[in-house]
Amino acid sequence: MPKKAAPKIRPAYRNKELIVFDLDGTLAPSKSIASKPMIRLILKLLEKKKMAVIGGGKYELFQRQLTAQLPHHDGRLQNLFLFPTTSNAFYRYHGQWRNVYQLKLSRAEKKRIKKEFAAVLKAVHYTPPKKIYGVTLEDRTTQMSFSPLGQDIVTALGNKGIRLKEQWNREHNPLRLKMVKLLARRLPGLEVRAGGLTTIDITRKGIDKAYGVRQIKKTLKIPISRMLFVGDALYKGGNDAAVKKTGVDWMAVKNPKETEQIIRQLV
Repeated sequence: MPKKAAPKIRPAYRNKELIVFDLDGTLAPSKSIASKPMIRLILKLLEKKKMAVIGGGKYELFQRQLTAQLPHHDGRLQNLFLFPTTSNAFYRYHGQWRNVYQLKLSRAEKKRIKKEFAAVLKAVHYTPPKKIYGVTLEDRTTQMSFSPLGQDIVTALGNKGIRLKEQWNREHNPLRLKMVKLLARRLPGLEVRAGGLTTIDITRKGIDKAYGVRQIKKTLKIPISRMLFVGDALYKGGNDAAVKKTGVDWMAVKNPKETEQIIRQLV
């Protein structure tokens, strides 16, 4: 079988000042630790460019998957900017990781989300899996996230957990997208989107990955024209697709291996 060609970047992209990445499926497998080759490439990239990561996971997942794998007290980390829970929070490095902002959901909003989730699950005649790993509807402070197989399936099962999520996605993604539409109607004051392989995320209205790109522009004074976004869900309905609204240049990948190939071309 012929070797698959690496995704080719446009020559102009080599001059971008900041590269923005999705996390799950782009820098690391779903809820898994970034590989050692990826970490080495990230460090090389940070020597030359600024880098931001916008993902749906909570900050603790960003720590486990990414920052815990990076060297501590390394000056290169000042070029790395983290936007967990779909940019509802922002962290940057000043000797240690410090929170810049958090857009928390109110207690009343969380209560309403739980109520409407229960109503939608009943409306679509949802049958939960026989085995669930951890909670399904998780309070991430700035985001409520529904994961049908449980939030801890990858932690508990490793690669098997990822395969089960991929299988669920193949078999049930149309149902998930139907649930997203129903929830959006019932929660007009909030943002509802499909994230990753199995998740449904709910955040404050208007807070998506496009918001994160605009926050980067505002905070770092870097024009969007000087950025490149790399993600695995840039297709219609994917949780990375919102960045297209900003006019940012973007490249779609299928997995972290393709991301590694792009970073090699940038460094």
